[in-house]
Amino acid sequence: MSARSELEVLDREQCLELLPTVRVGRLVFTENALPAVQPVNFRLYEGQIVIRVAGGAKLRAASGNAVVAFQADELDPDLRAGWSVTVVGHAQLIFDTDELVELSGVWLQPWVTGRRDHFIRIQTEKVTGRRLHAPADLPAPI
Repeated sequence: MSARSELEVLDREQCLELLPTVRVGRLVFTENALPAVQPVNFRLYEGQIVIRVAGGAKLRAASGNAVVAFQADELDPDLRAGWSVTVVGHAQLIFDTDELVELSGVWLQPWVTGRRDHFIRIQTEKVTGRRLHAPADLPAPI
């Protein structure tokens, strides 16, 4: 019989504490009437997810105040342990000058070349998460 992990449902506060421990997540949005998923680097800023984009479908979603999803995790397949957090909320462009000055510094730098002049905030309207605890009888990885 294989060892099974224990699943813990996380509350909002636990989820928001975990998000800043990783730097990459996945943005889920609509592109040409179809679901799209793209990896993005992000930061949690004043309790909201912030990403930096060049344009395209992600920018269009934010310009239209679209409902998007964001998911980040840290999973260890050898230990069968880790966590996953999903945020659902409206995407909005950030226009406030003070916020843009703070966000455009070293705080949220793009990973790829090219200009990324737009900042998008994802409201944390619905936050859910789960944590897998390694089974006690799982043999140590080699």
